[in-house]
Amino acid sequence: MRDWRATLLPPLLALGFSAVLCSLVLLASGANPLSVLGEMIAQVGRGRTAVDILNTAGAYYLVALAAAIGFQMNLLNIGVEGQYRLAACVAAIVGGSLSLPFGLHALVVILVGALTGAVWCGIAALLKVYRGVSEVISTIMLNVLAGGVIAFLVKQFGELRGNTQGTALIPESGWVPGIGFGSAGTVFGLVLLAAAVGVGYWLLLDRTRYGFELRASGLSPTAALAGGVSSKKMVLTAMLLSGAVAGLAGLPEILGRDHTFTITFPAGYGFAGLAIALLGRNHPLGVAFGALLWSFLDKSSLTLDNIGVPKEIVIIVQGTIVLSVVVAYELVRRYQLDAEQRRVGRALAGGAA
Repeated sequence: MRDWRATLLPPLLALGFSAVLCSLVLLASGANPLSVLGEMIAQVGRGRTAVDILNTAGAYYLVALAAAIGFQMNLLNIGVEGQYRLAACVAAIVGGSLSLPFGLHALVVILVGALTGAVWCGIAALLKVYRGVSEVISTIMLNVLAGGVIAFLVKQFGELRGNTQGTALIPESGWVPGIGFGSAGTVFGLVLLAAAVGVGYWLLLDRTRYGFELRASGLSPTAALAGGVSSKKMVLTAMLLSGAVAGLAGLPEILGRDHTFTITFPAGYGFAGLAIALLGRNHPLGVAFGALLWSFLDKSSLTLDNIGVPKEIVIIVQGTIVLSVVVAYELVRRYQLDAEQRRVGRALAGGAA
Protein backbone atom coordinates (compact mmCIF):
# COMPACT_ATOMS: atom_id res chain seq x y z
CA MET A 1 0.00 0.00 0.00
CA ARG A 2 2.84 2.36 0.88
CA ASP A 3 4.54 1.56 -2.45
CA TRP A 4 1.34 2.38 -4.32
CA ARG A 5 1.04 5.71 -2.58
CA ALA A 6 4.69 6.60 -3.13
CA THR A 7 4.56 5.70 -6.82
CA LEU A 8 1.16 6.87 -8.06
CA LEU A 9 -0.16 9.44 -5.61
CA PRO A 10 2.35 12.29 -6.25
CA PRO A 11 1.92 12.46 -10.05
CA LEU A 12 -1.86 12.03 -9.74
CA LEU A 13 -2.01 14.88 -7.23
CA ALA A 14 0.18 17.00 -9.49
CA LEU A 15 -1.98 16.37 -12.55
CA GLY A 16 -5.16 17.02 -10.57
CA PHE A 17 -3.86 20.30 -9.17
CA SER A 18 -2.69 21.40 -12.63
CA ALA A 19 -6.09 20.56 -14.13
CA VAL A 20 -7.88 22.58 -11.44
CA LEU A 21 -5.60 25.58 -11.78
CA CYS A 22 -5.77 25.65 -15.59
CA SER A 23 -9.55 25.23 -15.46
CA LEU A 24 -9.75 28.32 -13.27
CA VAL A 25 -7.54 30.24 -15.71
CA LEU A 26 -9.73 29.17 -18.64
CA LEU A 27 -12.92 30.09 -16.78
CA ALA A 28 -11.47 33.49 -15.93
CA SER A 29 -10.74 34.05 -19.63
CA GLY A 30 -14.28 33.05 -20.61
CA ALA A 31 -13.48 29.61 -22.04
CA ASN A 32 -15.08 26.29 -21.16
CA PRO A 33 -12.42 23.88 -19.82
CA LEU A 34 -14.34 20.81 -20.99
CA SER A 35 -14.65 22.24 -24.50
CA VAL A 36 -10.92 22.96 -24.60
CA LEU A 37 -10.06 19.45 -23.45
CA GLY A 38 -12.51 17.94 -25.92
CA GLU A 39 -10.97 19.93 -28.78
CA MET A 40 -7.45 18.84 -27.81
CA ILE A 41 -8.49 15.18 -27.68
CA ALA A 42 -10.35 15.47 -30.98
CA GLN A 43 -7.22 16.94 -32.59
CA VAL A 44 -5.38 13.66 -31.97
CA GLY A 45 -7.55 11.95 -34.57
CA ARG A 46 -6.99 14.60 -37.24
CA GLY A 47 -4.30 14.56 -39.89
CA ARG A 48 -0.87 13.52 -38.64
CA THR A 49 -1.28 14.63 -35.05
CA ALA A 50 -1.27 11.12 -33.54
CA VAL A 51 1.91 10.15 -35.38
CA ASP A 52 3.55 13.47 -34.52
CA ILE A 53 2.74 12.86 -30.84
CA LEU A 54 4.38 9.44 -30.95
CA ASN A 55 7.46 10.70 -32.79
CA THR A 56 8.00 13.60 -30.41
CA ALA A 57 7.32 11.35 -27.42
CA GLY A 58 10.22 9.14 -28.55
CA ALA A 59 12.64 12.08 -28.33
CA TYR A 60 11.13 13.20 -25.02
CA TYR A 61 11.48 9.68 -23.66
CA LEU A 62 15.19 9.51 -24.44
CA VAL A 63 16.05 12.89 -22.91
CA ALA A 64 13.93 12.06 -19.86
CA LEU A 65 15.73 8.74 -19.39
CA ALA A 66 19.03 10.60 -19.65
CA ALA A 67 17.89 12.94 -16.88
CA ALA A 68 16.54 10.01 -14.84
CA ILE A 69 19.92 8.26 -14.86
CA GLY A 70 21.43 11.37 -13.30
CA PHE A 71 18.60 11.66 -10.79
CA GLN A 72 19.34 8.12 -9.60
CA MET A 73 22.68 9.48 -8.36
CA ASN A 74 21.18 12.78 -7.16
CA LEU A 75 22.90 14.44 -10.12
CA LEU A 76 21.15 17.21 -12.02
CA ASN A 77 22.26 16.89 -15.63
CA ILE A 78 20.91 20.15 -17.00
CA GLY A 79 23.23 19.72 -19.97
CA VAL A 80 20.91 17.24 -21.72
CA GLU A 81 19.84 20.07 -24.02
CA GLY A 82 23.34 20.74 -25.29
CA GLN A 83 24.26 17.07 -25.38
CA TYR A 84 21.46 15.93 -27.68
CA ARG A 85 21.80 18.90 -30.04
CA LEU A 86 25.57 18.65 -30.35
CA ALA A 87 25.36 14.87 -30.76
CA ALA A 88 22.79 15.24 -33.53
CA CYS A 89 24.98 17.78 -35.31
CA VAL A 90 28.17 15.68 -35.13
CA ALA A 91 26.31 12.50 -36.07
CA ALA A 92 24.77 14.23 -39.10
CA ILE A 93 28.18 15.49 -40.22
CA VAL A 94 29.73 12.03 -39.91
CA GLY A 95 26.72 10.39 -41.56
CA GLY A 96 26.82 12.80 -44.48
CA SER A 97 30.53 12.19 -45.10
CA LEU A 98 30.43 8.38 -45.14
CA SER A 99 29.45 5.80 -47.72
CA LEU A 100 28.67 2.51 -46.02
CA PRO A 101 26.30 -0.43 -46.57
CA PHE A 102 22.69 -0.06 -45.50
CA GLY A 103 22.28 -0.78 -41.78
CA LEU A 104 25.96 -0.36 -40.96
CA HIS A 105 25.77 3.28 -42.01
CA ALA A 106 22.91 4.05 -39.62
CA LEU A 107 24.58 2.06 -36.84
CA VAL A 108 27.74 4.15 -37.15
CA VAL A 109 25.69 7.36 -36.98
CA ILE A 110 23.89 6.11 -33.86
CA LEU A 111 27.16 5.17 -32.17
CA VAL A 112 28.68 8.56 -33.03
CA GLY A 113 25.67 10.31 -31.52
CA ALA A 114 25.88 8.31 -28.30
CA LEU A 115 29.64 8.80 -28.06
CA THR A 116 29.39 12.56 -28.65
CA GLY A 117 26.77 12.93 -25.94
CA ALA A 118 28.85 10.87 -23.51
CA VAL A 119 32.03 12.86 -24.20
CA TRP A 120 30.28 16.21 -23.81
CA CYS A 121 28.66 15.13 -20.54
CA GLY A 122 31.95 13.56 -19.48
CA ILE A 123 33.52 17.02 -19.26
CA ALA A 124 31.11 17.92 -16.46
CA ALA A 125 31.66 14.52 -14.86
CA LEU A 126 35.43 14.96 -14.74
CA LEU A 127 35.08 18.48 -13.33
CA LYS A 128 32.83 17.16 -10.56
CA VAL A 129 34.88 14.09 -9.70
CA TYR A 130 38.34 15.66 -9.75
CA ARG A 131 37.65 19.35 -9.02
CA GLY A 132 34.39 19.28 -7.10
CA VAL A 133 32.62 21.56 -9.60
CA SER A 134 28.83 21.38 -9.33
CA GLU A 135 27.37 19.56 -12.31
CA VAL A 136 24.56 22.13 -12.36
CA ILE A 137 26.97 24.98 -13.08
CA SER A 138 29.19 23.06 -15.48
CA THR A 139 26.33 21.60 -17.55
CA ILE A 140 24.63 25.00 -17.85
CA MET A 141 27.86 26.48 -19.16
CA LEU A 142 28.36 23.51 -21.48
CA ASN A 143 24.88 24.13 -22.92
CA VAL A 144 25.96 27.62 -23.93
CA LEU A 145 29.26 26.35 -25.26
CA ALA A 146 27.48 23.62 -27.24
CA GLY A 147 25.47 26.29 -29.04
CA GLY A 148 28.65 27.98 -30.19
CA VAL A 149 30.26 24.71 -31.25
CA ILE A 150 27.16 23.75 -33.23
CA ALA A 151 27.14 27.11 -35.03
CA PHE A 152 30.82 26.67 -35.93
CA LEU A 153 30.35 23.09 -37.17
CA VAL A 154 27.33 23.93 -39.30
CA LYS A 155 29.17 26.85 -40.86
CA GLN A 156 32.38 24.84 -41.35
CA PHE A 157 30.89 21.62 -42.68
CA GLY A 158 27.44 22.72 -43.80
CA GLU A 159 25.95 23.99 -47.02
CA LEU A 160 23.25 26.46 -47.91
CA ARG A 161 19.99 24.94 -49.20
CA GLY A 162 17.41 27.59 -49.93
CA ASN A 163 17.41 29.89 -46.93
CA THR A 164 18.62 27.26 -44.47
CA GLN A 165 22.17 26.34 -43.55
CA GLY A 166 22.62 22.66 -42.82
CA THR A 167 25.03 19.76 -42.90
CA ALA A 168 25.46 17.55 -45.98
CA LEU A 169 22.56 15.19 -46.61
CA ILE A 170 23.01 11.66 -45.28
CA PRO A 171 22.87 9.11 -48.13
CA GLU A 172 19.92 6.72 -48.27
CA SER A 173 22.15 3.93 -46.96
CA GLY A 174 22.13 5.75 -43.62
CA TRP A 175 18.38 6.27 -43.38
CA VAL A 176 16.25 4.31 -40.91
CA PRO A 177 12.89 3.27 -42.41
CA GLY A 178 9.79 4.19 -40.47
CA ILE A 179 6.40 2.60 -39.99
CA GLY A 180 3.98 4.11 -42.46
CA PHE A 181 0.33 4.83 -41.68
CA GLY A 182 -0.69 6.27 -45.03
CA SER A 183 -2.00 9.82 -44.87
CA ALA A 184 -1.62 9.75 -41.07
CA GLY A 185 2.15 9.94 -41.42
CA THR A 186 5.14 7.77 -40.64
CA VAL A 187 6.41 6.79 -37.21
CA PHE A 188 10.19 7.12 -37.02
CA GLY A 189 11.96 3.78 -36.96
CA LEU A 190 14.16 4.91 -34.09
CA VAL A 191 11.12 5.29 -31.86
CA LEU A 192 11.64 1.56 -31.38
CA LEU A 193 15.19 2.37 -30.24
CA ALA A 194 13.74 4.64 -27.58
CA ALA A 195 11.56 1.77 -26.36
CA ALA A 196 14.58 -0.55 -26.34
CA VAL A 197 16.58 1.97 -24.31
CA GLY A 198 13.71 2.10 -21.81
CA VAL A 199 13.81 -1.69 -21.43
CA GLY A 200 17.58 -1.56 -21.07
CA TYR A 201 17.28 1.14 -18.41
CA TRP A 202 14.83 -1.02 -16.44
CA LEU A 203 17.06 -4.09 -16.69
CA LEU A 204 20.13 -2.08 -15.72
CA LEU A 205 18.55 -0.66 -12.59
CA ASP A 206 16.60 -3.68 -11.36
CA ARG A 207 18.56 -6.68 -12.63
CA THR A 208 22.25 -5.77 -12.41
CA ARG A 209 24.78 -5.15 -9.70
CA TYR A 210 25.68 -1.83 -11.28
CA GLY A 211 22.09 -0.69 -11.03
CA PHE A 212 21.97 -1.61 -7.35
CA GLU A 213 25.21 0.27 -6.70
CA LEU A 214 23.90 3.26 -8.64
CA ARG A 215 20.74 3.48 -6.57
CA ALA A 216 22.62 2.81 -3.34
CA SER A 217 25.12 5.57 -4.07
CA GLY A 218 22.30 7.97 -4.80
CA LEU A 219 20.49 7.13 -1.56
CA SER A 220 23.58 7.22 0.67
CA PRO A 221 27.08 7.78 -0.76
CA THR A 222 28.60 7.17 2.69
CA ALA A 223 26.89 3.81 3.14
CA ALA A 224 27.76 2.82 -0.43
CA LEU A 225 31.40 3.73 0.15
CA ALA A 226 31.41 1.62 3.30
CA GLY A 227 30.15 -1.25 1.16
CA GLY A 228 33.05 -0.88 -1.25
CA VAL A 229 31.32 1.23 -3.93
CA SER A 230 33.43 4.09 -5.27
CA SER A 231 31.34 7.26 -5.38
CA LYS A 232 33.68 8.83 -7.94
CA LYS A 233 33.33 5.85 -10.24
CA MET A 234 29.54 5.92 -9.95
CA VAL A 235 29.34 9.65 -10.64
CA LEU A 236 31.60 9.32 -13.67
CA THR A 237 29.83 6.32 -15.17
CA ALA A 238 26.35 7.68 -14.45
CA MET A 239 27.15 10.97 -16.18
CA LEU A 240 28.70 9.21 -19.17
CA LEU A 241 25.68 6.93 -19.49
CA SER A 242 23.32 9.88 -19.14
CA GLY A 243 25.15 11.77 -21.87
CA ALA A 244 25.16 8.73 -24.18
CA VAL A 245 21.39 8.32 -23.90
CA ALA A 246 20.90 12.07 -24.42
CA GLY A 247 23.02 11.81 -27.56
CA LEU A 248 20.43 9.50 -29.11
CA ALA A 249 17.48 11.86 -28.68
CA GLY A 250 17.95 13.86 -31.87
CA LEU A 251 18.65 10.89 -34.13
CA PRO A 252 15.07 9.74 -34.82
CA GLU A 253 14.45 12.98 -36.72
CA ILE A 254 17.90 13.03 -38.33
CA LEU A 255 17.75 9.46 -39.63
CA GLY A 256 14.01 9.20 -40.10
CA ARG A 257 12.99 12.46 -41.75
CA ASP A 258 15.43 15.35 -42.13
CA HIS A 259 18.64 13.45 -42.99
CA THR A 260 20.56 16.61 -42.13
CA PHE A 261 21.16 18.92 -39.18
CA THR A 262 20.04 22.50 -39.75
CA ILE A 263 20.18 25.62 -37.65
CA THR A 264 16.42 25.23 -37.12
CA PHE A 265 16.78 21.80 -35.51
CA PRO A 266 14.21 21.43 -32.68
CA ALA A 267 15.35 22.82 -29.32
CA GLY A 268 13.96 22.55 -25.81
CA TYR A 269 13.68 18.77 -25.55
CA GLY A 270 16.40 18.61 -22.92
CA PHE A 271 14.72 20.95 -20.47
CA ALA A 272 11.38 19.19 -20.96
CA GLY A 273 13.14 15.89 -20.23
CA LEU A 274 14.00 17.05 -16.72
CA ALA A 275 10.34 17.72 -15.98
CA ILE A 276 9.21 14.45 -17.58
CA ALA A 277 11.71 12.42 -15.55
CA LEU A 278 10.48 14.14 -12.41
CA LEU A 279 6.85 13.46 -13.31
CA GLY A 280 7.59 9.80 -14.04
CA ARG A 281 9.66 9.49 -10.88
CA ASN A 282 12.56 8.01 -12.89
CA HIS A 283 10.60 4.81 -13.56
CA PRO A 284 10.67 3.69 -17.23
CA LEU A 285 6.88 3.29 -17.43
CA GLY A 286 6.21 6.50 -15.56
CA VAL A 287 8.63 8.37 -17.80
CA ALA A 288 6.93 6.89 -20.88
CA PHE A 289 3.56 8.17 -19.66
CA GLY A 290 5.08 11.59 -18.98
CA ALA A 291 6.66 11.73 -22.45
CA LEU A 292 3.35 10.89 -24.13
CA LEU A 293 1.51 13.45 -21.99
CA TRP A 294 4.03 16.18 -22.75
CA SER A 295 3.94 15.40 -26.46
CA PHE A 296 0.13 15.33 -26.44
CA LEU A 297 0.02 18.77 -24.84
CA ASP A 298 2.53 20.13 -27.37
CA LYS A 299 0.88 18.81 -30.52
CA SER A 300 -2.81 18.96 -29.69
CA SER A 301 -2.53 22.55 -28.44
CA LEU A 302 -2.06 23.77 -32.01
CA THR A 303 -5.80 23.59 -32.54
CA LEU A 304 -6.71 25.86 -29.62
CA ASP A 305 -6.44 29.01 -31.73
CA ASN A 306 -9.34 27.64 -33.79
CA ILE A 307 -11.67 27.94 -30.79
CA GLY A 308 -10.34 31.30 -29.62
CA VAL A 309 -8.14 29.96 -26.81
CA PRO A 310 -4.44 30.92 -26.75
CA LYS A 311 -2.30 27.81 -27.19
CA GLU A 312 0.04 29.26 -24.54
CA ILE A 313 -2.37 27.79 -21.99
CA VAL A 314 -0.42 24.56 -22.50
CA ILE A 315 2.70 26.26 -21.12
CA ILE A 316 0.72 27.03 -17.97
CA VAL A 317 -0.34 23.37 -17.76
CA GLN A 318 3.22 22.11 -18.16
CA GLY A 319 4.60 24.65 -15.70
CA THR A 320 2.06 23.85 -13.02
CA ILE A 321 2.70 20.13 -13.48
CA VAL A 322 6.40 20.65 -12.78
CA LEU A 323 5.79 22.81 -9.71
CA SER A 324 2.96 20.74 -8.29
CA VAL A 325 4.74 17.42 -8.74
CA VAL A 326 7.58 18.67 -6.54
CA VAL A 327 5.11 19.78 -3.88
CA ALA A 328 3.15 16.51 -4.17
CA TYR A 329 6.25 14.35 -3.71
CA GLU A 330 7.21 16.30 -0.60
CA LEU A 331 3.70 16.06 0.88
CA VAL A 332 3.57 12.30 0.29
CA ARG A 333 7.08 11.87 1.71
CA ARG A 334 6.17 13.75 4.89
CA TYR A 335 2.94 11.79 5.21
CA GLN A 336 4.80 8.50 4.92
CA LEU A 337 7.43 9.64 7.42
CA ASP A 338 4.77 10.65 9.95
CA ALA A 339 2.91 7.36 9.41
CA GLU A 340 6.12 5.38 9.92
CA GLN A 341 6.90 7.27 13.12
CA ARG A 342 3.41 6.55 14.43
CA ARG A 343 3.80 2.84 13.64
CA VAL A 344 7.14 2.72 15.44
CA GLY A 345 5.63 4.57 18.40
CA ARG A 346 2.75 2.10 18.63
CA ALA A 347 5.14 -0.84 18.36
CA LEU A 348 7.35 0.52 21.15
CA ALA A 349 4.32 1.24 23.32
CA GLY A 350 2.99 -2.27 22.75
CA GLY A 351 6.38 -3.78 23.61
CA ALA A 352 6.62 -1.78 26.82
CA ALA A 353 3.15 -2.88 27.85
